[in-house]
Amino acid sequence: MNKLVYSVYIIMPLILLWHSKFYGKGKFNDEFLSLEQTKALQGFLALCIMLHHIGQKTCASWLTPKTRIIHGLDLFEPMGFMYVAVFLFFNGYGVYKSFHSKDNYLKAFIKRRILPVVLALYTTTIIFFIARLILGEKMDGKLVFFYLTSIKLCNPNTWYVIVLPFFYLAFYLAFKFIKKDGLAVALVTAFVLLYMFGSCYLLHNDFWIRGEWWYNCVHLFPIGIIFAKFEKQIIAHLKKFYYIYLAIFVLGVYPAYRFSKFVLMFHGYYMEFLPDYPYHKMIGLTSEMLVTFVFTMAVLLVGMKLRIGNKFLAFMGSITLEFYLIHGIFVEMFDHQFCSVVKSPFPIKNVFLYVVLVFILGIPSAVLLKKLHTWILGLGKRNEDSKTKKIA
Repeated sequence: MNKLVYSVYIIMPLILLWHSKFYGKGKFNDEFLSLEQTKALQGFLALCIMLHHIGQKTCASWLTPKTRIIHGLDLFEPMGFMYVAVFLFFNGYGVYKSFHSKDNYLKAFIKRRILPVVLALYTTTIIFFIARLILGEKMDGKLVFFYLTSIKLCNPNTWYVIVLPFFYLAFYLAFKFIKKDGLAVALVTAFVLLYMFGSCYLLHNDFWIRGEWWYNCVHLFPIGIIFAKFEKQIIAHLKKFYYIYLAIFVLGVYPAYRFSKFVLMFHGYYMEFLPDYPYHKMIGLTSEMLVTFVFTMAVLLVGMKLRIGNKFLAFMGSITLEFYLIHGIFVEMFDHQFCSVVKSPFPIKNVFLYVVLVFILGIPSAVLLKKLHTWILGLGKRNEDSKTKKIA
């Protein structure tokens, strides 16, 4: 029965390619960076991240005892940081393009870009907190405070929505107060790089910046901004030498990944027992920066020839953030332990059934969460409108 999980390697390509269009020789998908295309791709990647999280629970090498390991999702298990890298590229690309195409874009930037992410963080944190209480996790006042503030992650999959608002804030401040576009881009890039390499001085811990997954792919945020700034020149160059770059980056993903694994054998993130551990972490980080860059470029180059888009991907693209955050509660619920602290109520050994249940429960939960967020954010807007009418 567990062999059925291998069907994801047929189902996932079908989901991606359904109603897709391939552009032949001399033709390109000029809409590969459009909102419709990027949303569809992010919807697909959200499903990949779901499989990644289930893979961590079922076939990761660190699982003990080894008899717990059930193979099937092995391809997805190590690729989470690559998927998130693509998200971060589009985050950076999107804010820069919007800044230059929309009037007074920064005026409502915090409300439209930062607040929805922060709201999503805390609504899902509360949901996970309630689940932990119901399942019997013992908490003192200090732990309750840490959980509800997300200083200690109540929802273990929230690092992305914690760091993203800070990158957005850096963008907002740089482009609000610096008139020279190039200098503003440089400052945002410097901020992200400082965060990345500064994080190498921190030890693994139970709080913010817990480990390398908090920073090993975030350089794609400024890369997205830089790509947007020089988009015309970059795309023209890529088109001119398209098949050369396609071969380099698509065929280069696996060698780059294997190279990073080799580097990490000698310069790993866990060499914190050495006095010069930041040096080792920085080298390991650099190797993983290469992996995520190569993977993201491979995705973009394929997108230049392949237009994706169907009703399901459009739907997934509309609930990506919510699905990313809420599906994890079902991943934990069907594992043998909930967030590694209390016994899960419904442990499932069949990986295919595990995937199906996380998916069919995650989708409606994400839809409801989206409706909640829309209602809360809309409530604030209606209050502002009513105040404006009273003043008038």
